[in-house]
Amino acid sequence: MTSYVARRNTLLKQMQAKGGGVAIIPTAPEVPRNRDSDFPYRHDSYFYYLSGFTEPEAVIVLVAGKTNQAILFCREKNLEREIWDGYRYGPEAAREAFGFDAAHPIAALDSEMPKLLADAPALFHSLGSSPALDAQLQTWLSSVRMQARAGVSAPSVVHDVHVLLDEMRLFKDAAEVGIMQRAAAISAEAHRRAMRMSRPGLREYHLEAELLHEFRRHGSQFPAYTSIVATGANACVLHYRAGDAELKDGDLVLIDAGCELDGYASDITRTFPANGKFSAAQQELYEIVLASQQAAVEATRPGKRFIDGHDAAVRVLAQGMLDTGLLDKNAVGSLDDVIEKGSYRQFYMHRTGHWLGMDVHDVGDYREGNAAPGQEKPWRTLQPGMVLTIEPGIYVRPEHGVPEKYWNIGIRIEDDAVVTANGCDLITRDAPKTVAEIEAAMKQ
Repeated sequence: MTSYVARRNTLLKQMQAKGGGVAIIPTAPEVPRNRDSDFPYRHDSYFYYLSGFTEPEAVIVLVAGKTNQAILFCREKNLEREIWDGYRYGPEAAREAFGFDAAHPIAALDSEMPKLLADAPALFHSLGSSPALDAQLQTWLSSVRMQARAGVSAPSVVHDVHVLLDEMRLFKDAAEVGIMQRAAAISAEAHRRAMRMSRPGLREYHLEAELLHEFRRHGSQFPAYTSIVATGANACVLHYRAGDAELKDGDLVLIDAGCELDGYASDITRTFPANGKFSAAQQELYEIVLASQQAAVEATRPGKRFIDGHDAAVRVLAQGMLDTGLLDKNAVGSLDDVIEKGSYRQFYMHRTGHWLGMDVHDVGDYREGNAAPGQEKPWRTLQPGMVLTIEPGIYVRPEHGVPEKYWNIGIRIEDDAVVTANGCDLITRDAPKTVAEIEAAMKQ
């Protein structure tokens, strides 16, 4: 509870620095899947970051004024509904358990909000993120404006509260890193299990089942995202989902999968041979991707820019493409030419990483500061506490002029990195990654 209270207080201080006002942060709605059935419920990340509260139908209201307040609106206790749906805190128990100054039934939101918004100098809200709440907000503001003759005013300024929270969420504290380390360890073991179980004749969904089994067996509540299990040519489809394709002798299998634990994501990709042994061509490209990842890891440290890891990986990948003949030197020129013209994008078309946290593609600006006229903002400088993925790859589709021995080889290697004072810590290192480690794991 202490960390959630501290985060709310940090946000309240930032609101005070902007002149004070009222912040509104709702949780996610329940979403119907089909008749009489909802999708598995998952709270809103911003809401959970400030509360630790996982029930639906809830809103946080923070008041930064003469006396700061943190207020929770949530469902009332209902013993009959608890028979069907499980335990509910109710306002009073939730207030005590999660450290709020006050709590009210969610049904009281419409009556209480005009009182809270009256004479507030500013509104801190992410307009457009919840159309339903935006509609309610219009009603509340109209109610306040109706009191103008009595000298009551509505907020005259709107700040996007997500902008403030994004910057807070970008830096993980020790407790958050600890959860992410546990999530990474579960996911690493799931990848190891999938390698052990792999053999020609199985289908992609068989390996997906092994991943899900390992996630849940260790207490993960959800996959952090839809698992990618791609064999053969499917590995060259970046957002492929596990299907029913058969694992064939001589093919590679690419798995991009991670679990979510206590609201925090992990994200690992490993590529391995279905039969447990890399071919010469597969190993040749694999070693290039592995070396490119190592170059990116070395460029992931405080003081480096976010883009530096990508640039380091691209340089190794592009040189590998020239050395193997994936790119014809006579046609594309030197290494610098390949990078300047972007010729490498034929086989490597995505960025080398992204922020990681409560969301698998987590919040936070990738650029910072001010841009000169006609220029983009400079790339963000890495600092301790940031967490990001490092995930280079090579994807070779059949094409005239491309050596046939590399056709339909898709390789990606992805790890999760916590930026530390002296470099970065790969918290997903337990998933086998070198050729020797993968082949040894698959022999088990």
